[in-house]
Amino acid sequence: MGGFGKWQVFVCLAISLVKFPVAWHQLAIVFMAPHQHYNCTAPARTDTTDQCIVSVNGTHEECTEWEFDRTIFPETIISQWNLVCSRSHYADIQQSILMFGVLLGNIIFGCLADRYGRKLPLMLSVILQLGSGIGCAVVPWFPALLVLKLLSALATGGTMVTSYVICMEIVGTKWRVVITVLYQIPYSLGHMSLAGLAFLFRHWQHLQLAITLPSIILLGYWWVVPESPRWLLAVGKQRAACKILQKAANVNGVKNKDIPDMVRKHCLHQNSKRSPSDHKASFLDLFRTPNMRVKSLAIFFNWVVCGMGLFGMTQYIGHVGGDIFVNFAVSGAIQIPGNFVSWWAMSALGRRITLICSNTVAGVASLILVAVPQDMIWLRLILACFGIVGMSVSFTTAYLFSGELFPTVVRNIGVGTSSMCARIGSMIAPFVVSLGVLRFWIPPIMFGTLPLIGAALCVLLPETAGCTLPETILDGEEFGKKHKKPAKRKEAEAEVSL
Repeated sequence: MGGFGKWQVFVCLAISLVKFPVAWHQLAIVFMAPHQHYNCTAPARTDTTDQCIVSVNGTHEECTEWEFDRTIFPETIISQWNLVCSRSHYADIQQSILMFGVLLGNIIFGCLADRYGRKLPLMLSVILQLGSGIGCAVVPWFPALLVLKLLSALATGGTMVTSYVICMEIVGTKWRVVITVLYQIPYSLGHMSLAGLAFLFRHWQHLQLAITLPSIILLGYWWVVPESPRWLLAVGKQRAACKILQKAANVNGVKNKDIPDMVRKHCLHQNSKRSPSDHKASFLDLFRTPNMRVKSLAIFFNWVVCGMGLFGMTQYIGHVGGDIFVNFAVSGAIQIPGNFVSWWAMSALGRRITLICSNTVAGVASLILVAVPQDMIWLRLILACFGIVGMSVSFTTAYLFSGELFPTVVRNIGVGTSSMCARIGSMIAPFVVSLGVLRFWIPPIMFGTLPLIGAALCVLLPETAGCTLPETILDGEEFGKKHKKPAKRKEAEAEVSL
């Protein structure tokens, strides 16, 4: 049907729309629970030093009511449910639940996509995103909001994994790097547009509806987005696959191809390659042998850094001072050239050097923030943007690096575990940002130190650009080794057989 023609362009552009609500739902916490000034109003206070514990007639009592600054945001999650003082961690818990839900969504909908196809789970996740998103806007209880946010995050994770898989499975091999990079741009555009939506809809419930209702358009995927022909062939649905492939070939202008005959031969060839004695790959294979263990731990740590750094710095930018809407829009806009930089760097410099450089840029920029005075808002914004761009390049590079680093038999397991590590990092990020209340220098120190450690660990990873990718566990163990004695190779083979 052609590696990348009009049909693939149309489908990929349609699917890219799903990345807008993905960005909106993941990042909306910046405007729904922003840093807000408040004053204690009950009990009546006789001092002005603390907004949580007040002195009344010589005794110390906890505040029970507060007056919030509503100059910019008339109502936030924090002001509606008084998430301050002893309850201030609840806003961070909400964001962590959101990221945990994305992690679960990746796993659950990933399994559903392997069993029932890519299209049906995509539609289910869109419907769930609509229902739970609207529920979040109208629910009157904070615990219920947390439950609905979890469901919304499940849907977000589902749309992420299924949409990406569909794009990867309908384009030719040489186009996958390009699609991996370009697939990130709609997310950056969603990041930018969220600032505009938040500027127009200052009340958090209105903003919640504004980022949810556009998903109604995505219901049209049922008629626009096809099932993955690769999945149809894998499960033996040759007739359905032929119908999609023929339509794609017609749109792309590919003629004189006997598609049913080609499909039949392909399925026969795939069946002949299957053997009942094939090794059943497992998660433990990532750590069973020494070299695989080192590579797995190094890349997994980098994924934790990417998740924590990107989402943490995006949330931290609301604390650098200045106009929060402008700061947020700039942080999203600057990621777009970052995507193209990663594309060029991965091709020209390789995956490992690109990951080392991007982590170093992000780490150094964050550490410099500690020394910059609070009133130099423009410089703090520039450094924060450098941190975000560095993490954005690292994220894109880590996606491709992981796919090439793990051997074929455990590639899905390796990439899936990598994605889980990123979600763990993003779950930790809000708590790191909140530590700025104790000491302003703690978040930038952590966002600066960990990427530098990740860059150092990249030295342990082999370069994968232009290399023949490993197929078996033994290939993965030998991949990246420079000079090993035969005895060491026999030892590795023995460990693999065990």
